[in-house]
Amino acid sequence: MNTKNTELATVTVTFNPDLALLDAQLRALPNDCMKFIVDNASRPDVFARVSALAAQRPNIRVLRNDVNVGLAAAVNRGVRAAANMSTPAAFVLLLDQDSEPQPESVAMLMQGFQDLETSGCRVGCVGPTLRDPQTKLTHGFHQCTRWRWKRAYPAVDSREPVPCANLNGSGTLVRAALFEQLGGLDESFFIDHVDTDWAFRVLHAGYGLWGIPNAVFDHRMGQASMRFWCFGWRVWPSRSPLRHYYLFRNAVTLMRRSYVPRVWKFWAVVKLTITAGVALLTFRNAKAQLSHMLRGVRDAFAASPGRGCDQQQ
Repeated sequence: MNTKNTELATVTVTFNPDLALLDAQLRALPNDCMKFIVDNASRPDVFARVSALAAQRPNIRVLRNDVNVGLAAAVNRGVRAAANMSTPAAFVLLLDQDSEPQPESVAMLMQGFQDLETSGCRVGCVGPTLRDPQTKLTHGFHQCTRWRWKRAYPAVDSREPVPCANLNGSGTLVRAALFEQLGGLDESFFIDHVDTDWAFRVLHAGYGLWGIPNAVFDHRMGQASMRFWCFGWRVWPSRSPLRHYYLFRNAVTLMRRSYVPRVWKFWAVVKLTITAGVALLTFRNAKAQLSHMLRGVRDAFAASPGRGCDQQQ
């Protein structure tokens, strides 16, 4: 492989992280790449342990935000730091605090990106197979047709890149120059659907998204996950009322943006409806869940739709 790990920087956003999971992630990342941890105002005792953990290994820099500025703003800060190194990173790998790359998976992502470019593809981002560590089920890759939003589940040993309509934020590999060109992540989203908005902006700018099946990251969705049958076993994340507020607010915000595909908007309505139903039927705090969902919808309609297509390129 021609791409070197010294051309790569990773950006991990932390907020009161599980130190064991963060340690596992840092151990899994290439030793010679620069790693930025952007801490979103974790408790002082937790931040002290994050700093101590980072000090045990080379090529790690910890950036601390005085307040929780949200996932998008924290990622943007980390990517700016990577771009301002004495030798700026050519690639950045975006990570949640609870994602753990499996052996050689980062190298496989880099190789997949390079192979796609060599074949003439206009590559925006590539992403790994995300596997739930509790159920051992994969989350699949998002694809769409004119009428259907679906997921593809390739074998995890497949070396064939999968064209995608969206990528999960954790594990996204992108050229730093493109990230800067498109203006980074939309900080108004704070958390939830940050990656969805980014993916649609990448596609709107004429670049492609691909999944790399044999690059596998263990990844936790929400505070916990449950397993259910719907034409095959599925993983459903369990979220707090606050996370459901952002999920509903940001999904409705995306529905109001012109560059978002209509097929996604239609299936987003379906999924939000199912999400509300699951919360009402299975969560003990159903009243609080529903209240936060409705407030998210109200706030989305009360706000401006946000970035226009012409502002993102």
